[in-house]
Amino acid sequence: MSSSTPTPPSPAGPSAPEPAALRRRTVLGTAAAASAAAALASVPGTASAAPASPASAAGPRALPGGGDLGPNVIVFDPATPNIQARLDDVFRRQESAQFGTGRYALLFKPGTYRGLNAQLGFYTSIAGLGLSPDDTTINGDVTVDAGWFGGNATQNFWRSAENLALVPVNGTNRWAVAQAAPFRRMHVRGGLNLAPDGYGWASGGYIADSRIDGQVGPYSQQQWYTRDSSVGGWVNAVWNMVFSGVQGAPAQSFPNPPYTTLDTTPISREKPFLYLNGTEYRVFLPEKRTAARGVSWGNGTPRGTSLPLSQFYVAKPGVSAATLNEALAQGLNLLLTPGIYHLDRALTVNRANTVVLGLGYATLIPDNGVTALKVADVDGVRLAGFLLDAGPVNSPTLLEVGPQGASRDHSANPTTVQDVFVRIGGAGAGKATTSMVINNRHTIVDHTWVWRADHGTGVGWETNRADYGVVVNGDDVLITGLFVEHFNKYDVQWNGQRGRTIFFQNEKAYDAPNQAAIQNGSIKGYAAYKVADSVTAHEAWGLGSYCYYNVNPSIVQHHGFAAPNRSGVRFHDLLVVSLGGNGQYERVINDTGAPTSGTSTVPSTVVSYP
Repeated sequence: MSSSTPTPPSPAGPSAPEPAALRRRTVLGTAAAASAAAALASVPGTASAAPASPASAAGPRALPGGGDLGPNVIVFDPATPNIQARLDDVFRRQESAQFGTGRYALLFKPGTYRGLNAQLGFYTSIAGLGLSPDDTTINGDVTVDAGWFGGNATQNFWRSAENLALVPVNGTNRWAVAQAAPFRRMHVRGGLNLAPDGYGWASGGYIADSRIDGQVGPYSQQQWYTRDSSVGGWVNAVWNMVFSGVQGAPAQSFPNPPYTTLDTTPISREKPFLYLNGTEYRVFLPEKRTAARGVSWGNGTPRGTSLPLSQFYVAKPGVSAATLNEALAQGLNLLLTPGIYHLDRALTVNRANTVVLGLGYATLIPDNGVTALKVADVDGVRLAGFLLDAGPVNSPTLLEVGPQGASRDHSANPTTVQDVFVRIGGAGAGKATTSMVINNRHTIVDHTWVWRADHGTGVGWETNRADYGVVVNGDDVLITGLFVEHFNKYDVQWNGQRGRTIFFQNEKAYDAPNQAAIQNGSIKGYAAYKVADSVTAHEAWGLGSYCYYNVNPSIVQHHGFAAPNRSGVRFHDLLVVSLGGNGQYERVINDTGAPTSGTSTVPSTVVSYP
């Protein structure tokens, strides 16, 4: 994603300044792109748990569960001295380290904290350690702004807030983020502002399982998805605002204003999270909900189960893939502490109900063209909270959820993929033919950003070649919050039956050299979202595709969306946008919808198809 010119906010909110000219996310300079943050060494309060080696019928495990969480998991309690100074130190390291190596998780024990402003930079997660957000209250702010990038928030990626209650100092908390920056399980006792100071460009974003007592003001945010939450109001919309299961959401009104509102979310299961039970660390596993609406934690203790940390192999950067696989084979789950992990073979999850949970944007890099992670055709696997970064040797795939031909029914206990992000290029040359393949039936993908980099290092039409973003082969797959950008061919290719998507955000690859480079047989360009001709049932709500062919602005994209024209394949609330006239769309979906034109950056919309 890169910056684009939003339409001005509605009169309900402050007026955004009218930009003099369209600006894109530029390749950052050395200072912003190359900072490699060093670990905070020997910080008092670093999390740990007693290691354990539980016995089994086969004898003691060779690898212990539990253990220290490492120096980049920093734990605070209300009596910790100099909390603000420590927060500021991490922020200084991470504020502009877009492609740096620093990774941090800031964890707050239950209690009340006063006078804090936790500013979050890249690869920084902040979370409470209670069972409910209200167990951990910060009288202060958790802030994301864009001062590092001249007031442009469109590159505020890879950071998160989770499981906290906030009482903002001035009544409203600022969360001006772009992609891969989830706001989960939060209680804001006030309002939430999703725009940067000055109301500059912004392109996000995702909220789930959160309660915002006051109004949410997206202002310049081009698009946003909110799931299973409660809001006190929603101020305005630019292009594509989607809600499912949100109490207080605006009524359905796409395209004017562009609100897509579903009363409930068909199926959801919240992300696993670390919490403290007394002095013991455990991981809570929320239960599956159907026809979900509102937060999962509103009536006291959330519903679900939990696991002690002794049932996790606590991984540190530098551990081998062989050791991680040994832990999985022993029946341990994986807790990936913050850092970068190089893999010379795929991590293989073969046991039902395995949890692979990352902290602080733990990053997996496959070496020598291997696949980073593969899941068997089993029930209930939970993958959450980590980044997959393609290596310089082409990988055929980066994440495979289920083997080819997987066919088992997992409807009672699906696999969930949550806040698992993919990057190809940007931090260096990377290649992968397909980023994420979903073969298992009933899989739920809840918030992903799959990104072929448009800026940084190792970027170019062939340099970070990646043909397909997400390929869905399994039947009955649900994706809530799908962000996929810049792939050389199809960004999303959906081959399974009865698939559903709620919210999709896309930009076509900026760097196509000419029309021939994107030609798809007789069709001009590959659709951003393609449903296979063999599919008889599919449904999707709130989908947007943008083009910005900045290398060759004369390129024409026939349509943003392609699908068989039959009654069982249904789309609701679609738009395509030409950003400043750099390329054009001829249609929205198939041969339906008006073309974009000129340099107006005004969406062309289709309310329903067919």
